[in-house]
Amino acid sequence: MTINELFLIALIIIFSIPYAIWRLGNIDYWAPLVVVQIIAGILLGPGILGHIQPDVYNFIFTKDVIQFLNGIAIWAVTLFVFFAGLELNLHELKTNKKETAITSSLALGMPLLCGAVGAFIVLNYFPGNWMGTNAQTWQFIFGIGMACAVTALPILILLMEKLDILKQPIGQRILRYASFDDIAIWAVLAIILMDWTRLTHQLIFLVSYIFGSMAIRNFLTRIPLTDRIYVSLVWLASVALLADWAGLHFMVGAFLAGAIVDRHWFDENQLDNLRNSVLLLMMPVFFLSTGLRTSWEFGGVLILLVALFFFVIQLAGKMSGLYIAGKLLNWQEKESSLIGWLLQTKALIEIIFVSILLDKKIITNEMFTVMLLMAVASTMITIPRTLPLIKRMPHLVKKH
Repeated sequence: MTINELFLIALIIIFSIPYAIWRLGNIDYWAPLVVVQIIAGILLGPGILGHIQPDVYNFIFTKDVIQFLNGIAIWAVTLFVFFAGLELNLHELKTNKKETAITSSLALGMPLLCGAVGAFIVLNYFPGNWMGTNAQTWQFIFGIGMACAVTALPILILLMEKLDILKQPIGQRILRYASFDDIAIWAVLAIILMDWTRLTHQLIFLVSYIFGSMAIRNFLTRIPLTDRIYVSLVWLASVALLADWAGLHFMVGAFLAGAIVDRHWFDENQLDNLRNSVLLLMMPVFFLSTGLRTSWEFGGVLILLVALFFFVIQLAGKMSGLYIAGKLLNWQEKESSLIGWLLQTKALIEIIFVSILLDKKIITNEMFTVMLLMAVASTMITIPRTLPLIKRMPHLVKKH
């Protein structure tokens, strides 16, 4: 078969199997379509399909097909991270500064600490090769700790829309907390990826980004509304390229490109439609590309045990952090539980985060698989845990 035919077969598989499982299985309550697509990517990867049916796997997912898929996946995730940056509302962070700072710091700091301790334990007491060849110990521990603390802002928005609380005061509060954490996540990633041998490149990137940001903000407000998204795509690709050249990752540049642009400069409906189109048309390719990177070389049982270990400690960290915040801020009963369960939604942002760590060889494929499984479990449990709380606390959801 030709490379074009194999590529189209791969696309048929990517789009048909997850949707069929999600729709026919009627599992939207437990897993949004994006989560099913991630799981399908794992199943179609070398660790599952490649192990059960190696001839089928090798026939479809040839080197050329994977290269084509990776190209789409790179642009898809670049766009997605750009939209994550756009979701930041720095003006909102200035309101209720004390509450936002206390809650966000505890919601981020406690799971980060628990995750870092867990990384140290796994690195020293669990058999296996968990740390990448280019990593120093502090980078591995700090990176895994931050992966445990991540909140996936774009997916959180989708879930709160599904729960019908996004526009409610409680939903807007949670967005403030998640936005603060989102800034911290990418700042920490930049520190982890800092290449001290390429400081000149990074200084050039920083200076270029500062002056470029001022120029693009001025330019976007002067051009017609219909042209702004197109110009922003050029800005996005330019910042991502420069960040990658500087020794950071192109996704760091993608987030920074979006964070400096104000969402209200665009047509809201057009922007939402574009984001949803990326999720529908392109991100499934990224999910498969992610699945192709999973590894079970140390044995499935060990991988699952370590994933369960990190799931428990990150959840304990997140919930304890929100419990402390609730006590300090005199929240109502169960308020910290509702906020905690929503903020531990990880999904795509954690997967993107650990993908960068894998690209930079800070973690191994096995550790990547562990964190991928933990992200899926964390996201799948969100709605089943929060929906009953919302039904029991209408006074909290509707309060102003």
